[in-house]
Amino acid sequence: MLLQKQDIYINMRTFVRNIMLLAMLLAGTTTIAVAADKNASTAASKYAGKVTHITKAEFDKRVCNTANGTWKYIGDKPCVIDFYATWCGPCKMISPYLDEFAEKYKDQLYIYKIDIDKERELASMFGAYSIPLLIFVPQQGEPSAQRGALAKEDLEAAIKKAVLGQK
Repeated sequence: MLLQKQDIYINMRTFVRNIMLLAMLLAGTTTIAVAADKNASTAASKYAGKVTHITKAEFDKRVCNTANGTWKYIGDKPCVIDFYATWCGPCKMISPYLDEFAEKYKDQLYIYKIDIDKERELASMFGAYSIPLLIFVPQQGEPSAQRGALAKEDLEAAIKKAVLGQK
């Protein structure tokens, strides 16, 4: 499929906007005070130990309220967010690893999956054009991202370092 010049311009403009938002996020220039729903942490705790597929509405309750256009993690434990597609080979490759780590680290983190074909708005917000896209969200501090599949050992090392703060 060939892209029209206008499509490339729109995609580049979206890409630049997302990079600018990410730069602001990482620089710490955007902060908000979000009142976490008291029931969100209780509801999220029942998802410990398994990978949880979430929608935008659930993302807004468990991870970050997207209505504000800024980032403030509202979960009670750190999380890993996997942007994936059912047709993606590398996504399928890392899926069993995420299942294993969800059980292994059930008391320490959540693992959420977002289907980019069903949740296009979230995929666009995070620039999930190349998948899998893993977002590592520590309880405190800035999130980080990894595009592409990782070997099991590398994925676990990234989770330990970026999410759990271990060496």
